[in-house]
Amino acid sequence: MGARSGRQYLDDLARRRIHVQIDGDTTIGGTPDHPAFAGVARSYAELFDMQVSPEYRDVLTYPSPTSGDRVGTSFLVPENAADLARRREAFRTWANRSFGMLGRTGDYLNSSLMALGRAKSWFAQADPAFGENIERYYQQVREEDLLLTHTLIPPQINRSVSGGQQGGGALMAHVVREDDNGIVVRGARMLATIAPISDELLVFPSTVLRGTPEDEPYSFAFAIPTDTPGLRFVARQPLHGNRSAFDEPLASRFEESDCVVVFDDVHVPYERVFVLRDPELCNGFYSRTGATTHMTHQVVTRTVAKSEFFLGLLSELADAIGIDGFQHIQQDIAEVIGAVEIGKALLQSAESQATTNEFGVHTPLWAPLNTARNWYPKASQRFPEIVRKFAASGLMALPGEQDVFGGAAADVQKYLQGKAIDGPERVRLFKLAFDASASSFAGRQNLYEHFFFGDPVRMAGALVNTYDRTDLRKRIQDFLHRE
Repeated sequence: MGARSGRQYLDDLARRRIHVQIDGDTTIGGTPDHPAFAGVARSYAELFDMQVSPEYRDVLTYPSPTSGDRVGTSFLVPENAADLARRREAFRTWANRSFGMLGRTGDYLNSSLMALGRAKSWFAQADPAFGENIERYYQQVREEDLLLTHTLIPPQINRSVSGGQQGGGALMAHVVREDDNGIVVRGARMLATIAPISDELLVFPSTVLRGTPEDEPYSFAFAIPTDTPGLRFVARQPLHGNRSAFDEPLASRFEESDCVVVFDDVHVPYERVFVLRDPELCNGFYSRTGATTHMTHQVVTRTVAKSEFFLGLLSELADAIGIDGFQHIQQDIAEVIGAVEIGKALLQSAESQATTNEFGVHTPLWAPLNTARNWYPKASQRFPEIVRKFAASGLMALPGEQDVFGGAAADVQKYLQGKAIDGPERVRLFKLAFDASASSFAGRQNLYEHFFFGDPVRMAGALVNTYDRTDLRKRIQDFLHRE
């Protein structure tokens, strides 16, 4: 079939009977029309439409090596620097569409699956069938253009003990039995973003396992359709009020639902299993296969687009109310310019130092990408703070669309105009600023970026422990003993 259009994606999604609990409502099917998900589903459909449009077709797709159909560029196995650049351009094209606000676009997990599919020999260490399974699944997702979500971590019940010890071992998703056709999984996982509008759920390792026999029931990796019997998603409350794109310019379009995943004796066929009862393989799942590096390549490309959004927004705000000439305002804008250029530089550094790994995948250098994923979660927290500083009380009294173009139109035109912008356009701009800096949507975006790759403290420790400082320390020692 190859790359889908937006209409094909929505039609396929409408046929899925995905079980979602949200706001006291139980929905089984029809998620693309549900008020909580309709806006973001349409935004994802727009991304699919871009794949098949003449303008973006050659950027976002390439000929499949097996079928010859056009498939997503995020599935392309990079063999050289040009392929990496091609992948980045595809990431950038999609990220710019949402200003980097959509964190779970298909290219994120597609990038992971591309690396995992090529590492079939690594999975085959435990069982040759697992290697065949991961390669076959990668090809299926590529050829059918499926949208994936994933779930990684156990519920936060008692973080002083391991996931396998929570509630006597019964709460974290685990294998309760096996039969001739597969495994049966019971328990829960967090945090499946966009699950209600996804085709497939990847259940992958995340937390480090100790490798004891007690950890074996929690050691697995598999993939299942999001409407598999016994699978349900408990979604958080929506962060938008189903108002217009004028009133909620970001939330109405880009509000990605986050869900707890409940496995109520879910049967997983063996052909969908990639790792089973093997803590050691689970612990090396991402790093040994190159999956983390290629996922992070996509993430850093997306966060550059997000930084550029804030730079553009701040520039528009400063000009709209005539504060762009003040030095303290310019200092803040310079800070965001720095963030944009640092992100670009880290991407370029990683790509220019890429090497081909043992599975034949041309892979960016990890150190610059690892630096980016440690730096950006902190740097990004400043962006909405600066927006609030620029807009100040202008964010506090923003009339709604019906007033702007209704009974209050004359007052809006007269009293809410800017330096060189009329009243309605100033309100429109400041609505965007509010949604990017002070709304519930903005709060979730901040939290999402801050913890995107996990606990920042542990990530910092991992960076320190894996960064080679041997030569740098030797230079210091040599200097101390220099004649």
